[in-house]
Amino acid sequence: MLLHVIAVFLFWVSCGLLFYTFAGYGFLISALARLRPKPVVPATPDAPHPSVCIVLVASNEEKRIAERLRNLLASQYPADQLSVLLVSDGSTDGTVVQAGSLQDARVAIVEQPTRSGKAAGLNLGVSHCTADILVFTDARQRFAEDAIARLVAHFADPAIGAVSGSLEIAPAASATGAGVDAYWRYEKSLRAAESQWDSCVGCTGAIYALRRELFAPIPDDTLLDDVVIPMQAAAQGARVIHDPAAVAFDPQSLEPEAEQRRKQRTLAGGFQMLFRYPAWLLPKGHRLWWQLISHKYLRLLAPFCLIGAFVANLPLAGEQLYAPLLAAQILLYFFAVLGRFPAANQWKICRLTSGFVFLNFQVLRGLRYYLVGGGRQGWQ
Repeated sequence: MLLHVIAVFLFWVSCGLLFYTFAGYGFLISALARLRPKPVVPATPDAPHPSVCIVLVASNEEKRIAERLRNLLASQYPADQLSVLLVSDGSTDGTVVQAGSLQDARVAIVEQPTRSGKAAGLNLGVSHCTADILVFTDARQRFAEDAIARLVAHFADPAIGAVSGSLEIAPAASATGAGVDAYWRYEKSLRAAESQWDSCVGCTGAIYALRRELFAPIPDDTLLDDVVIPMQAAAQGARVIHDPAAVAFDPQSLEPEAEQRRKQRTLAGGFQMLFRYPAWLLPKGHRLWWQLISHKYLRLLAPFCLIGAFVANLPLAGEQLYAPLLAAQILLYFFAVLGRFPAANQWKICRLTSGFVFLNFQVLRGLRYYLVGGGRQGWQ
């Protein structure tokens, strides 16, 4: 009898947490955004343009750094108010030479003699910036011409501390990759709803802006700089919002092979942040504590809930209520495995289940990387 009670309890708690994590929170935050939206004060046509410094940390990017800098400098923003600070993170190729070949006074280059990682590069780069607004990005992406202008326009509202843009990623060809695409679209919809209600949890590292005075140096081994930096700004009372019209384009699709290491790094960063900033879990520790738990941390529990729901369902399989639930779980994993084959690309259920299982498996791999030291020491 006791084992039966434990199995029933574990099954329904696991299912409840999974439902809330992947559906309930989305419904709830979307409803709050509609019922009690917090508008952003728009900029007036004659509002002055604040100075902007784009901070870009790059390592061994000689093949694309010049084109990337040209893309940033061609932004539809007053040229005399726009500059780029390139931090060469221990580059051993011609990255610095290629950047200098532009011979544009708006480009400044700071060299780190040894590779120290992105977080250390950001700390160094920002220490050389005096502009009103910082824009953070990476070398691989490309900005739309109006992306910076759209980001900066929101800072006419003094309540806004950070603005995340939208990363448009090349569509994936595989079923699993297409499932990850769907997850990314859902992620952006969550950020939009969160920012309509108050603030989103984190930004897109490839394109976001921050008030210079809100930047606080982060530990050099930080993995999720694009979450920690905005969360620090929100802790100071500022809003963090998402603008889907400020677009960056990424040529790299979310194919599992290419996505695996990046996802492991991101998820290891989630565990790192959880243990490094435990006060953020408490109402008095951070004003976005509920969104942080619901949006970020419960996803770290999801694979354990999936395991718990399956294991707890096994001894209950002989009961009328639980037999079809076990069958549904088995079908989920069957379609997920089927989605690994190219012929399954046409079936939506294979795309979604394969992407879902892939992402949850990466949580376990991210935890492993964190525990063995990769996540605790930082990634370069």
